[in-house]
Amino acid sequence: MDPPNPTRLAALLSLCVAVFLLASLLASTAVAHNDHGLHRNYLIIVRTPYEYDRDLFKDVSSWHASLLASVCDMAEEELDKDPSAMARLIYSYRHVVNGFAARLTDEEVRAMESKDWFVKAIPEKTYRLMTTHTPQMLGLTGKAFHGGLWGKSNMGEGIIIGVLDDGIRPGHPSFDATGMKPPPAKWKGRCDFNSSVCNNKLIGARSFYESAKWKWQGIDDPVLPVSEGSHGTHTSSTAAGAFVPGANVMGNGLGTASGMAPRAHIALYQVCFEDKGCDRDDILAALDDAVEEGVDVLSLSLGDDEAGDFAYDPIALGGYTAIMKGVFVSAAGGNMGPGHATVANEAPWLLTVAAATTDRRFVVSVKLGNGVELDGESLFQPKGFLGMQRPLVRDLSDGTCSDEKVLTPQHVGGKIVVCDAGGNFTALEMGAALREAGAAGMVVINIQELGSVIQPKAHALPASQVPFSVGQKIRAYMNSTGDATGELIFKGTVLGNRDSPVVAAFSSRGPSKQNQGILKPDITGPGVNIIAGVPRPAGLMAPPNPLAAHFDILSGTSMATPHLSGIAAVIKKANPTWSPAAIKSALITTAVTTDHRRKPIAAHDGYPANLLTLGAGFVNPMKALRPGLVYDLSAADYVPYLCGLRYSDHEINSIIHPLPPVSCAQMPAVEQKDLNYPSITAFLDQAPYVVNVSRVVTNVGRARSVYVSLVEVPAELSVTVTPGTLRFTKVNQAKRFTVTIRPVGARREKGIAEGQLKWVSRKNVVRSPILVSYKKFVQDTAHLTH
Repeated sequence: MDPPNPTRLAALLSLCVAVFLLASLLASTAVAHNDHGLHRNYLIIVRTPYEYDRDLFKDVSSWHASLLASVCDMAEEELDKDPSAMARLIYSYRHVVNGFAARLTDEEVRAMESKDWFVKAIPEKTYRLMTTHTPQMLGLTGKAFHGGLWGKSNMGEGIIIGVLDDGIRPGHPSFDATGMKPPPAKWKGRCDFNSSVCNNKLIGARSFYESAKWKWQGIDDPVLPVSEGSHGTHTSSTAAGAFVPGANVMGNGLGTASGMAPRAHIALYQVCFEDKGCDRDDILAALDDAVEEGVDVLSLSLGDDEAGDFAYDPIALGGYTAIMKGVFVSAAGGNMGPGHATVANEAPWLLTVAAATTDRRFVVSVKLGNGVELDGESLFQPKGFLGMQRPLVRDLSDGTCSDEKVLTPQHVGGKIVVCDAGGNFTALEMGAALREAGAAGMVVINIQELGSVIQPKAHALPASQVPFSVGQKIRAYMNSTGDATGELIFKGTVLGNRDSPVVAAFSSRGPSKQNQGILKPDITGPGVNIIAGVPRPAGLMAPPNPLAAHFDILSGTSMATPHLSGIAAVIKKANPTWSPAAIKSALITTAVTTDHRRKPIAAHDGYPANLLTLGAGFVNPMKALRPGLVYDLSAADYVPYLCGLRYSDHEINSIIHPLPPVSCAQMPAVEQKDLNYPSITAFLDQAPYVVNVSRVVTNVGRARSVYVSLVEVPAELSVTVTPGTLRFTKVNQAKRFTVTIRPVGARREKGIAEGQLKWVSRKNVVRSPILVSYKKFVQDTAHLTH
């Protein structure tokens, strides 16, 4: 096609920008026919790469502006009515997608549809956030430091972790730069705080709040990425916070806090805001800049609960560009569990993270009048609380302690009140109401759906939050006597819970809706009751010491994700030549599936967590540092896989931009089962009910090594590996093998079966989970049990 006339378009754009600036100044009084809710933000996907018109335009932004102006030129009769409509280019993307974001009317979108360069216009979409002791628990510190992962990798020194979140608290002790070296020379980003806050730890801090408005006025992102919310500060300090001795939450969990990669650098990109959530266009712009500025790892504790095509999802698009540049991407799996098919951030080039408990609890026992002692938790652990049996009573309304009219001193004064969670009051509000009425204490019974996992709060009075099953025992005791009593016993921080980890109820489950042949989530990390930095702690009690004012516990896959981001940074430091796929493979194939009792890791309901809940297992950083073999993939390897998913050429080219355009007709498609992924998913839903899966492993361990296959599957399956032995003679040597899966005897009509393939050498065990389903997941998710 012929490009628009540059001279005429330049004149039009100059007029449009001038009018836009005038319109901005008169916004409070101006009334235009297009300013009554008819403008919307759109992501515009462009067919032709910028390189085709490079000689006509000085940069990508001016080229995108010319495309936008060509629509204005087409509707010239509208200029007199609303000339400012032309000056609405929000973002011009350079890396993550071939396109731009703009404010457009429906008429302008329809005008675009007739242009040769136009592919698709996607309306705005809002995403949301998925919201000390863990370094030791995960084996990062080890014996005398040097035996742990930190000692083998210098704690991620020189690695830059980009965090997309809701802002940060400048000057927080977790972002102290004492002992930190300057960032590597490749770093091209900026920190918009002053020099007393920006340092060798926090090397980047930018806000993308309404940046288009400021850009058109010639102002360069004046909004500072400050947030009084806790999320961004918490995730950043979890990934790469500095050592902070004496960190604690309301006096609990006292110790030295640090991130997973305490010598890595942090670059914060604020894309989420209290008044508007996390806009897709801001996320894309931040990813575009982060990749260009030189981050090594991206940590994304945000997402969309409703799965979208990879071609139009900002995290999938930005993630692909990132891994193409060698950047590892860790993303939250979502907090919509325990329902099936709720997992977010499903693209196979992302590491999708689930959340589980740690082995730390903040114990408050409830000792009943019959001598039975039952454990709960609370962050409020009062000193000198008089331990004695007190009357144990119920709320007289609906049991949720949400009606202050019945919470009278006559009923609750001096007593311990048993309340059900799930009413109109939060647990903190219940406690405040009961304290006002003179209650001596409170027992909050969790809702049944949350199972055994407790998220304790800093209550306004002595309290214990107990699981539903424990609450049933308390209720049974109260029903058995007319004179029920109880005592609260505060035991403080208790480590070494042998039942841990347990996958949280909120953690989103698979299968993936976009690529059901790929196991998602990939892996599970610590994401329940995580202590990390915050601007100020939640709760109604005053912090008992100065450092308690800087730390709090939060839970969510948002908290699990930066754990994996920081661990990936440490692994990348130790293995700088590894691709993002190799790092992901190392994490997945070394994950553990048993708890501290050496029993299968449980879900919140007490039953063993299946692969759709747990992914490959719980992260094991020390093993991931030296995995032996990896399942490697380049960015280009995903292209035939996308063809196999039946994406159109235009959609694929949108995903892989700025790689050269491809055509699926000119390459063989790769089925999902044959993508060189560290896990294996197969469907035995079509005759002859035999599936062959192809994989390639690369030796990153000892040069001369022999690996023997070991298959562990239930008796209903037959799984053979060909060849059964892999012999390597050098590092980076690759070997191909085939896994054949078939049923034994009569094939089941529904349900799933699980197993694992292990490649075993003298030094390593490389484990790939195997998930077999007897019908396609899209047909039915109710059958997803063993």
